[in-house]
Amino acid sequence: MNDTAWHIVQLNVARAVAPRDSPQLADFMAALDGVNALAEASDGFVWRLKGDSGNATDIKTTDDPNFLVNMSVWTSVEALFGFVYRSAHTNVMARRREWFDKPTEAYQVLWWIPAGHVPTVDEALARLAHLRAHGPSPHAFTFKQRHPTPDRTGAPDDMRPEPYCVGWA
Repeated sequence: MNDTAWHIVQLNVARAVAPRDSPQLADFMAALDGVNALAEASDGFVWRLKGDSGNATDIKTTDDPNFLVNMSVWTSVEALFGFVYRSAHTNVMARRREWFDKPTEAYQVLWWIPAGHVPTVDEALARLAHLRAHGPSPHAFTFKQRHPTPDRTGAPDDMRPEPYCVGWA
């Protein structure tokens, strides 16, 4: 459902196995423009975080130069899910084990914002910290335990993301 009063935000974080300009990350960096163009052309896309490079890889959020963030806003969870798991983005995401350290805690968080609000990186990192500390809730959740917009009630819903893209086994 597309509720025009609310948009969904996604943040994902990762620690790269090497610097952005290294040969180990060359394929990842080369894929970014295409993935970002695909996102922007996708139904339901609203906004994405970008730095001077046109992507978010140059946005420094910690002292660790290999810590990367990615954030975008969509009109609905379904639109975001379609991009993440049912587009050419999935082919790039499936290679993440080559480019990023295996996470030891939650690395993606979703939450609702009023349409028109532009989330900040600090806001996003606080939502991720909340998810890590308290588990999924209406304040910060995942595709596996998705919550309805704040003006609706209902039990969490599992969108059943593809196992090969969710796990880091």
